[in-house]
Parts: sequence; C-alpha cells; structure tokens
Amino acid sequence: MRYRVLAFPWQIAFLLLTILVCFLATNQIFNLGFFVGHILMDARYLFLYVGLILVMTFILFPINSRTANKKMPWYDIMLMFITLGIFCYFAWVGADVVREGWDFAAPNHAIYLALIAWLIVLEAGRRAGGWPILVTTGIISLYPLFADRLPEVIAGASMDLFQSASFHLFSEESVFGVPTQVGALLVFGFLLFGVALQYTGAGKFFINLAFALLGHTRGGPAKVAIFSSGLMGSMSGGPVINVLTTGPLTIPAMVRVGYTRTYAAGVESCASTGGVLMPPIMGATAFIMANFLGVSYTAVIIAALVPSILYFYGLFMQIDAYAARHNMSGLPREELPKVWQVLKDGWYYVAVFVFLIWMLVYLQREATAPFYATIILLVVNQFTRNRLDAHGFIEYLKGIGRVLAELGGLLAAVGLIIGALQVTGMAGTLTNDLIYLADGYVLLLLVMGALTSFILGMGLTVTAAYIMLAIVLAPALINAGVDPIAAHMFIMYWGMLSFITPPVAIAAFVAASVAKCSPMQTAFQSMRLGIVIYFIPFFFVFNTGLLLQGSWPDIALAISLALIGIGLLSYGLQGYLIGVGHFGLGPLAWVASSLLVLGGLLLAAPSAMLNLNFSTHMGLVLALVATGIIIGKFGPQSRIQSRKA
Repeated sequence: MRYRVLAFPWQIAFLLLTILVCFLATNQIFNLGFFVGHILMDARYLFLYVGLILVMTFILFPINSRTANKKMPWYDIMLMFITLGIFCYFAWVGADVVREGWDFAAPNHAIYLALIAWLIVLEAGRRAGGWPILVTTGIISLYPLFADRLPEVIAGASMDLFQSASFHLFSEESVFGVPTQVGALLVFGFLLFGVALQYTGAGKFFINLAFALLGHTRGGPAKVAIFSSGLMGSMSGGPVINVLTTGPLTIPAMVRVGYTRTYAAGVESCASTGGVLMPPIMGATAFIMANFLGVSYTAVIIAALVPSILYFYGLFMQIDAYAARHNMSGLPREELPKVWQVLKDGWYYVAVFVFLIWMLVYLQREATAPFYATIILLVVNQFTRNRLDAHGFIEYLKGIGRVLAELGGLLAAVGLIIGALQVTGMAGTLTNDLIYLADGYVLLLLVMGALTSFILGMGLTVTAAYIMLAIVLAPALINAGVDPIAAHMFIMYWGMLSFITPPVAIAAFVAASVAKCSPMQTAFQSMRLGIVIYFIPFFFVFNTGLLLQGSWPDIALAISLALIGIGLLSYGLQGYLIGVGHFGLGPLAWVASSLLVLGGLLLAAPSAMLNLNFSTHMGLVLALVATGIIIGKFGPQSRIQSRKA
C-alpha cells in the first residue's frame, strides 16, 4: 500500500497543513502581503513551503508498505518535528542566509542543521518517488565530495561535506533551485486546478463526451480511450493515474466490440501516456522547461501542440485500420449518451478550459490563471448535480495534499542533482564531452541522447529525468545547432517513453492489471501502437516547422507531409489501406506492409534529416509507397483474401 492509512487526528493535521501551504502559496503568488504588511521574501517562503511539504510527505507515506496500516510510529513523529523545527529556523534567519552568503559561508550550527536537512530531503524523496530516486539523488548529491578524484572525463571541482551541505540547503541552485521554485510559484495553481477537475466530475464528462462523439464509429471504444485519456492526461500529467481513471471504463468497452484484452490495454496505456504531452497543462515538466529556456509557458505549449497531435493521430489511424481489418463495429447509438445532453450537463468544463487558455495565451498570466479557473470551476459546480458537499470538499483538500506531498518531496530531492552538477562544474564538462564524442554529427548526438533519456526514464520520473538531462544533454544539443525548444522537447519525449516500453513500461503494466492480461504482451503491444512517438522527436529537431516555428508555408508543408506519412505508417503496421483493403497474409503481404511503413516514415522525416534534396526525397517515397500498394492490392495473398471476403 503506497499511502498510509491515517487515524482521525492525523487526517486533521494533514488537512490543516494542506490549508496552510495553500494559504502561504496564494499569499506569495498574488503578493497579498498578509505578513506584517509585506510579502515574504522568496527565500523565507521557500524554506517554509518545503518544510511543511516534507512534513506532509512523512505523514502521507510510511517508511515501507508493511507499516501503512499501523499507527503513526514514534520515529516518524520525531522526524516531522525535527523537519519543521529546522526549516522554520531557516525561514526565520532567511534574510541572513541571503545577505551573508550562507551557501558558501554558513555558521557552524547552521551547517550541522543543513546536514540533517540533507538526509531528510533524501528520505522524503525515497518515500515520494521510491528507491531509484534515493539512489540517484543520494549518489549524485555526494559527487562534490570526490569529484576531483574521478577520471578526467567525469572529474570536477570538489568540496568537503560541510561545504556541500551548505550549498545544497542555502543556495538557489540545489534543494531550492529550479524544480522547487517552479513547483512553489508556477505549478502550484495548476495542481489545484487539476485536482478540482477530478473531484468535480470532469473525468466522467470527458468520457461521456468521447462516447457520444466516437462510440458509434468502427472500433469506437478505442477511439473513445484516445480522446478521453488524452484530455485527462493533459490535466493530471500522470500516465498511471490516467490509466486508473479512464481504463476501467474504456477497456471493457473495447473488449466488448472485439478487441483483445492485450490490444485494449495497449491502447489505453498509449493514450494515457500521450496525455502528458498534450497542452494546455502537460504536468510540472513543461513549467520547468519554460524556466530552463527562459521563455513563457505559452511558448512551450504552442511548440508542444503539433507533436502531440501527430502522436494521437498516429494512434487513431492504427486503431481505425485495425477495426477496418477485423470488421469491427461501434457501440449501438441507443446505448450512448447524446452529445447535446452531455454538453448541457458539463458545458462549464469546456468554458473553464477556454477561460484558462485565454488567460495563459492572451494575458500571459501563467502563475495566477489556474487560481481563477479553479475558483470559477468550484463556484459554478456548486449549482450542478456534481456539487461538492462538506465531505466532498474535504476529499478535494485531501487530494490537493496528496499531490503536493508527492510532487514537493520529489522536486526537493531532485534539486540535489542540479546543485551537485552545477557547483562542481560538471554540467559544462559533460556537455563538451558529448559534443566531442558525437564529432559534430547531430543525428549521432540525438541517438546518444535518446538512449540516455530512455535509460534515466526507466528509473526516474519524467520530471527527474528531464531535469538531469536539461543540465547535461540540452546544452550539448543546442551547441551542436539544435533549436533550444526542440532540444528540450526531445529530452522530455524520450524521458517518458519508458512508460510504454519494456522492460519497465509502468503504464502498460497498470493497464494490463485493469484488463487482466499479460503485462509484457501489453507492453510490446503498446510499443507497436505508440511507435510513431519514437520518431516524432527526431522529426521536429530537424524541422522546427512541426514546433510552429518558421514561415507559414513551411509549417503547412511540414505538417501535411507528417500527417500523410504517419497515416501511411499506421496503415502499413496494420496491413490495411483505405481503397486497397486488407493486404492478406504471407510473405508478399509482409513486403507490402514493410514498404508502406518505410515510405510513410521517409515521407514524415525531414529532408535535412536524411541528407537528401526535396525532389529525390519525394521520388524515393513515391516509389516505395506505390510498390507497396501494388503488391498489397494485386499480390496473390491479397486476391485470396478478397475471394474469401
């Protein structure tokens, strides 16, 4: 069991801490000046914020799953009081920390407290993110102690234990660096909004809307999974949560119309994973990316729009081809909700989304926009059948607390990675080493980066893996000539691919548990269904028109070629093409499908990536696709299949 079963007094304590953190964040973000007529300086605010969040982490997460049902142990109570005492003291002397430069010259007593706080942060990271987080952050946070004794390629400037503790806890580049600052000042409102959507019934609305729009089409329930999971994933930013929210409804519906359990689970895991890439929310990673790049959050979501659409488009086309190949129908219309009735009952969800996007894009109020959207949603919701009673509102607060405790504890620990790499100068060294190893070949550097991102993504969360690579790999890509936004998006995409790729494939395994089928078979099915996502990052690196950069004719051409190419790829993988039909079975059918897949990939790939001029590129694509269609339509296995039909 992941969360501790809390007794009533601890439930009250957890709720009070949640309310206090929300109050502090609101005061700081809106500059309300509730404290002696002035706002808290950021250093003091962050000390208080992290201290309270870590206490919440220790309340919510037991030391191990075996103690989840037991009463609160004495050592956790002691740990909470020590945490609260240390971080409140740091907040009290926050002005001295900044003014006197404690990150490099702290008093002795403060250094000892920083050492204890360092261990506390590591333990909070372990409880929130698991042992991989502890091992990774623990080893790297200790790196400054022995950086000068390592081989030259990974050597850096060294510090002793006390200096390292001071830097980790009192600088703005470690525990209180970019991850924590983004979480406490930018992401906070979106967390409130995402939880509000879950507890006001938005998930049910999106699923009903998807069934009303797509449930009757061929293979409709699978298309419903794409639509609803994409929207829910954009809100929650978590593939696993998304699978557990929408999967129990979409997977049985897919099985009912003829999909195998493995295929249904694969569709759900791919759709839920892709939701993380879909604007407008995209989870905490997008905000951290904007901070690293020094651009507005709007710039990130605009760049993310087309790649996410291409991913879901490829998934949709594969499902459509599979349904056509197996003569699958949709659900009976009489069993489905009516579109207008669904919109009548949940119009305000759409209105709130439009309002949020307007504030983000037009007013550029990234930090405050979700607060206003949350208030509007909660107020309007109280006049509907989904209104929250006292118990529902308490559950909503608990939901906020759980998200804050998990994300806050994780981000504080991940900050140690940034601090260690920055203070030793290792970030710049690794960047130069990667460029040297790639010898100027951008594609080779991208392949190296993709493999590194994937490996890190297997053990870390998307956010943790992204942060680490944003320090080391992104500068190398940018120095090699890659567009900065494209470089950071590339890292994010490859960092989250482990959710659907064996051997980890967490989203696929969770979907398999819902569908009651083989986890590993589901993982391989997910990998096949989501195959386009392995190539899209390479495409937008070599053609930033897919990130909506450049002239509109170039953007239109890039998107058009990508859509046609991904469509051919999707149909080739399923051995079916509109106007041609099922390619049949046997070696020739396999050849036809392979040619279609290869032609589709080459069409979607930018000419610069293939080092071809445009006319040669298109000629090669045309030859491959035409040959594949001719073999698929007129091959002997195809004719046998047609006669059987």
